[in-house]
Amino acid sequence: MPEITLSRQNSKPLISVIVPCYNEQDVLPQLFRRLTDAADSWGTAWEVICIDDGSRDLTWDILEKQQQIDNRWKGLRFARNFGHQAAVSAGLYHALGDVVMIIDADLQDPPEQLYRFLDKWREGFQVVYGVRTSRQDKPLKKLLAWGFYRLIASMVTFNIPPDSGDFCLMDRKVVDIMNALPERNKYLRGLRAWCGFRQIGIEFERHARAAGVPQYTFRKSLKLAMDGIFSFSAVPLSLASHLGLLVSGLSLVGTIFTLLQKIFADFFASYGLRPGPGFTTIVLSILFLGGVQLICLGILGEYLGRIYDEVKCRPPWIIKEAAGLPLQLIRQGPSSNERLGKQS
Repeated sequence: MPEITLSRQNSKPLISVIVPCYNEQDVLPQLFRRLTDAADSWGTAWEVICIDDGSRDLTWDILEKQQQIDNRWKGLRFARNFGHQAAVSAGLYHALGDVVMIIDADLQDPPEQLYRFLDKWREGFQVVYGVRTSRQDKPLKKLLAWGFYRLIASMVTFNIPPDSGDFCLMDRKVVDIMNALPERNKYLRGLRAWCGFRQIGIEFERHARAAGVPQYTFRKSLKLAMDGIFSFSAVPLSLASHLGLLVSGLSLVGTIFTLLQKIFADFFASYGLRPGPGFTTIVLSILFLGGVQLICLGILGEYLGRIYDEVKCRPPWIIKEAAGLPLQLIRQGPSSNERLGKQS
């Protein structure tokens, strides 16, 4: 994307805030009020880009009305639901700010805390991410989230901060690098850590959803977790080798035990281990080996499926309409070839 420069009064930095939205009609009025109040206290120019990720309610109508009331609020509307990470990526691609911040529309991440992120940026940090000290979720979801962050941290060769979500600030240099990355199935908080630069976390308490019903289902959370693991680690591929060694070891132990059982039948019979016909053992062995093979094929399939998505070079999102953004700046999602071409 060609570099775009804006004339800024008194050389103050422009701040862009990215807000992905999906069926958020109930919470949007609170978002408009709280985020506007918070942004006005920053003392610099700002814009908010809301991305309607194919909502089925009145989200887009409300966003259009807000843009007419306050032109600092802008909107993009996807042609269908492309997913949370695609919505955030589209916002990053269209943001013009020297600083870009990401916050969800449900207000679980409080916009009143964003000034702390800006203070750290002014100190020289180029990535500032929120670290959840507590979260208002069900115990099972808390446990799974805790386990996932520790699991992925142990599987990658760089530091992914635990308990950090998409609530963050990024300097323009980092955003430009993120936009240039060609992959389609993005795990943005992992890419943010992978880019490097000076990074720091800020602890905050994650609140309950301000209004409406949760849109991020268990299925979507699971997909995001799988994208994170399969995008940054080849450890699952080595699982096939480990499972093969385990099965071979168990098979060797079983073979030796069966042989000894035949040779010393009376001895084993005294312990109630008289040799039997062996049908159960055969069936269980077949089921166990079949399960191992299916697991290995499933792991290979996950990687092949992601390769298949990438080589098709389809854009990761399609924009249906926009509000408050000049037509010449509206870009459909770039294909992998397009982004690779720009890098070269």
